[in-house]
Amino acid sequence: MNLHEYQGKKILAEHGVNIQRGLVLSDVKNVLDVAKNLVDETGTKWFVVKAQIHAGGRGKGGGVKLAKSLEELKIVVTDIIGMSLITPQTSKEGKVVNKVLITEDVYYPGESEPEEFYVSILLNRKTGKNMLMYSTEGGMDIETVAEKTPELIFYEDIDPLLGILPFQARKIAFNLGLSGKAFKEMTKFITLLYKSYVSSDSSLFEINPVLKTSDDIIMAVDAKVSLDDNALFRHKNYESWRDLKEENPVEIEAREVGLNYVDLDGNVGCMVNGAGLAMATMDLIKQSGGEPANFLDVGGTADAKRVEAAFRLILKDPNVKAILVNIFGGIVRCDRVAQGIVDAYNNMGDSINIPIIVRLQGTNAEIAKEIIDKCEFEVHSAIEFQEAADKIQEVLA
Repeated sequence: MNLHEYQGKKILAEHGVNIQRGLVLSDVKNVLDVAKNLVDETGTKWFVVKAQIHAGGRGKGGGVKLAKSLEELKIVVTDIIGMSLITPQTSKEGKVVNKVLITEDVYYPGESEPEEFYVSILLNRKTGKNMLMYSTEGGMDIETVAEKTPELIFYEDIDPLLGILPFQARKIAFNLGLSGKAFKEMTKFITLLYKSYVSSDSSLFEINPVLKTSDDIIMAVDAKVSLDDNALFRHKNYESWRDLKEENPVEIEAREVGLNYVDLDGNVGCMVNGAGLAMATMDLIKQSGGEPANFLDVGGTADAKRVEAAFRLILKDPNVKAILVNIFGGIVRCDRVAQGIVDAYNNMGDSINIPIIVRLQGTNAEIAKEIIDKCEFEVHSAIEFQEAADKIQEVLA
């Protein structure tokens, strides 16, 4: 589950991490009250307005702006709330901004120049450890840094049983070129950031930038946070933070009926049981000249009702030109899935107007093939993977 910046910062603040303070606003009418409260709380003279959407690169699309007066602040907030913000991480239609975060200005003058760093924590699946990735090139696209100057990116694997050790925090501060007060502040920041990551059961904590202010305070200026859905039962307060307006409505519907569905950009819909088989099926579609339109795992109990629900989800995507059903019958019987496909056709009528390729292997696969072959609809049965691939090429030609 993705969080907004202000929600991620709330988790950080709860664990003692210095953050760029701010207040959330969803109605332009309240902008002056919010600004006054922020001035009273922080003493800021300027305001930074940040669009709150689940996507990075907001500044490039005009979703992050500086206001140097109350009059300018009202204009900026009016411009951002309600806009369709297009960034490198959104679709071409962009995302509608429903709320903004108005924050204090932390780039104030002082004894030294402010510096920006990049820090993120995620699971390193190769080592089975948490990985802290960091760089002196904060405020930039980390993908660009990795491509052009990979030597400026550092990695630190952290044993989840031991947690981050003091020498690791000091090593990170040293590699970032810090000394004195800033060095001590960074070691504290890293330790508390890791605590925030673990305590919240997050799958990603990305802070870009981490700021060293002109008076050597280390703080999080941004926060991109993804929580592990499987651990939300331990965090009921976080679960209530889910912003359904930011999520794909088809994925929301799939979750409500117990299906694992992820929307993609292709032209061939997938209906599969098992995540591993789903990934292999997507590779098959790609190698056959198509593009997967979704990841859809109907699970081990793919009865007629679930099959029909899966069809309805896939057909909501107007780009789908064909559907590949690839089921391995272990717990679920193939003949039951085949009958579910026939029932779905009968119940949905003319809604299914694209070719369907069905590959059923496992328990009662022969019976299932007979059911598919005898139906009066445009359904193509396949036995082997290659046969399914050939049929994909045929129907897309």
